[in-house]
Amino acid sequence: MPQTIIDLLKKAVEANNNDSFRRGNLIHLPASGNLIITGDIHGHRRNFEKIVTFANLDNNPDRHIILQEIIHGGPEDLQGGCLSYTLLFDVARYKCSFPEQVHIIMGNHATVFINDGEVLKDGKEMNRAMRSAIEREFKDDSDKIISAMKQFLFSMPLAARCDTRIWISHSLPSDRFVDKFDGKIIDRQLEPEDIIKPGSAYLLTWGRNHSQPTLDKMADILDVDIFVLGHQAQQQGWSQAGKNLIILASDHNHGCLLPVNLAKSYTVEQLIDSIVPLASIA
Repeated sequence: MPQTIIDLLKKAVEANNNDSFRRGNLIHLPASGNLIITGDIHGHRRNFEKIVTFANLDNNPDRHIILQEIIHGGPEDLQGGCLSYTLLFDVARYKCSFPEQVHIIMGNHATVFINDGEVLKDGKEMNRAMRSAIEREFKDDSDKIISAMKQFLFSMPLAARCDTRIWISHSLPSDRFVDKFDGKIIDRQLEPEDIIKPGSAYLLTWGRNHSQPTLDKMADILDVDIFVLGHQAQQQGWSQAGKNLIILASDHNHGCLLPVNLAKSYTVEQLIDSIVPLASIA
């Protein structure tokens, strides 16, 4: 069982690295077909299952899906350990089954896990909670499992962009760090120091509460018009947080997803009108 999981994660690393739509740390989506954008999932298995049902990739070969922030949240074991790693394994299987359609972008919880840092969610330090559950399940093999998980998370691209100038990433640099962001991170090979503060991958996954001047500056740096992000909690599943910014969440009962026609240009208002509540998916 442990070796099967390790082999799965290694295969998923290869699928991430060999994604034909990937250039550096960016997924360049085609100008045809369609896309499903999701927000943070955080261990919410039922919402992930609904997303998979809605995507129906078996019958839609020109459809792409972007997933993010899989770990930290959801079911716990009897000792309070976080079991979201089991969903990460399922997402790895999904990527391996549809390597050219499933694209998983890096979130801040991934960087924290890779760096053995600390992150609080609902008053609990999530890395300790997840590591303890892994150790209980895999015992002597837990270090190997954790290492393979880190490699999978580190292999994830940072962002995706549509030909119609829509940008999807977990977040953007916050106002006070925007001038420290190096846009070259998108094109070059990711290094471990990039995901440690103030590395540019860290800044791209941790920023919150962006002012309109920061959004405008980042739009200029990245040469895009509209941002679709996750990271910031959304009680109703989404919000418009700037004239060119939509934030999605997929980790609770009001979670949403956003279908996009890759051949069509959108205004922010048109994208908002396209948002689908996960509760509406059987």
